Amino acid sequence: MQRREFLKAAAVAGVASAATSNMLGQAQASAATAEMQYRMLGRTGEKVSAIGLGGYHIGVQSNSADSVRLIRTAIDRGINFLDNSWDYNNGASESRMGDALKDGYRNKVLLMTKIDGRTKKAYQQQLDQSLSRLQVDMIDLVQFHEIIRMEDPDRVFSAGGALEAALAAKQAGKIRYIGFTGHKDPAVHLRMFEIAQQHGFHFDTVQMPINVFDAQFRSFAKQVMPVAQAQGVGVLAMKTLGGGGGMLLQSKTVSAIEALHYVLSQPISVLIAGIDSTQILDQAFTAIKTFKPMMQEEIAALLARTHDASLSGQYELFKTTTRFDGTARSPDWLG
Repeated sequence: MQRREFLKAAAVAGVASAATSNMLGQAQASAATAEMQYRMLGRTGEKVSAIGLGGYHIGVQSNSADSVRLIRTAIDRGINFLDNSWDYNNGASESRMGDALKDGYRNKVLLMTKIDGRTKKAYQQQLDQSLSRLQVDMIDLVQFHEIIRMEDPDRVFSAGGALEAALAAKQAGKIRYIGFTGHKDPAVHLRMFEIAQQHGFHFDTVQMPINVFDAQFRSFAKQVMPVAQAQGVGVLAMKTLGGGGGMLLQSKTVSAIEALHYVLSQPISVLIAGIDSTQILDQAFTAIKTFKPMMQEEIAALLARTHDASLSGQYELFKTTTRFDGTARSPDWLG
């Protein structure tokens, strides 16, 4: 498919997405337990919690026992999607999650981590380290991390690239599903999908910033999510409060619960939340307990209220600065 045709298809899919998002949200919200709602992860057949536990934040506690306790509490309350990355907190996030998944907890979750390596060798080495830290023989979902440069897709899919290692790992039973993540620019995500299509490869998931400010500035929701939907790729939402301690809230234009409800109203599989305390965990569950898919009129009003604050990207620094680019600070991770 030529690039012009690819982008045209994406635009058409976007129209369909806008027309069906409320219906999708209502159907997804109907699958619920007392505290948690569950949604389908793309076309994998996996049912996952609408809230996922972010991996970075469970590695920042001064006491590792507190991290283990927080992870297990989240699982006990119904969260079954766990996010992580090879590079989070120099491996501490994976190690603590590995400790938390002992005593039968591993069987209760869909475990995800991310790999930075762009070469086959770097990917293999990092994956083996992740398996060791997580203390498992298999990771359910492994994603190519920080696809933030236009050349990243080419490196992943090149001869001797990371995809070769991922496919070999899948064949060996070390991983089950393959996805990719990025936070910089929708154009990079679209190129990743385009290059994958050229190679006849289908991603199971894609992770990207979805928040009320994103809707009006270099929008992943408007440009990338329709492509993912059209291909049956599970969408993992991140930066729902802007990252960096909830930067969107600093704008004084939206509350945390409103921001979470907005993202939960989108056709996503999981909202990955940065949860570093029981208070923030409670906030996530409050958002679920009080959630009803927002009507288009409600969304329009919220977008109007946040419009001016969203335009410059000053509250989405992951798009406009290198502050969140771990592989920019440590390019050797790429291999």
